[in-house]
Amino acid sequence: MSASSLLNARYGQQAPGVPEAWSPLIDQLLTHRSVRHHLPDPVSDAQLTAIVAAAQSAASSSNLQPWSVIAVRDPHTRARLAELAGDQAHVQQAPLVLVWLADLARLESVGQAEGLGHAALDYLEMALVGVIDTTLAAQNAMAAAESLGLSGCYIGGMRNHPEAVAQLLGLPPRVFAVFGMTLGKEDPAQQASVKPRLPQPAVLHQERYRPVAEQQADVATYNEAMAAFYAQQQMKVRGTWAVHSGKRVATPEALTGRDRLKEALQALGFPLK
Repeated sequence: MSASSLLNARYGQQAPGVPEAWSPLIDQLLTHRSVRHHLPDPVSDAQLTAIVAAAQSAASSSNLQPWSVIAVRDPHTRARLAELAGDQAHVQQAPLVLVWLADLARLESVGQAEGLGHAALDYLEMALVGVIDTTLAAQNAMAAAESLGLSGCYIGGMRNHPEAVAQLLGLPPRVFAVFGMTLGKEDPAQQASVKPRLPQPAVLHQERYRPVAEQQADVATYNEAMAAFYAQQQMKVRGTWAVHSGKRVATPEALTGRDRLKEALQALGFPLK
């Protein structure tokens, strides 16, 4: 696809003109889709090694590398993860599920081996560092996987039942699943489409944050773009993107169990001081 076509797919009618700055990598990134239907073909060990090498090449705060990832191929484990993540069928059906972990246990062990304390691990900052580094690594992994002809979907539902996921995967204290990621070859009979994003002026601020009130026109424009997307995909979504998003943040119950995430993390060894 041309750069213009890629931008149109990503932004709809509010797509910016093709900038002079462009690259094949940007081409690839703009084609990202959440793919939920895969062929049964396995993801090879060679592919997994390359994907993890890309993940480990992401930035890491102070080079602490406070993350790990578990490759899950066993169908029974995938089925249980699918159940814990809200009965998401694609978690069970994908040939590979990667569970991305904020991992402070390794740092605790390193400190102990060197005869040092580890009191800083009890603080919110270190939990954030773990989550941020995990996310950076996972994004690299997804981009690498897509460059190899694979595709997948992030699974935030891993946070619905953090303790149960930890027990299933044998996680020690100070380790929790930030999210999952399905990977495999997309089923060509059920291809996903590129989903539009907010117009750039809604997210790109120059020098100072633009007041939220001034972003309402961008939201209205985006509601129209998403309405067209919903119709094209024959998705039965009630209301606009704004209504749908508003409902997701309206009540604690909308968090599908994650309203108790702080309690769960504390039980898993994250005091969050």
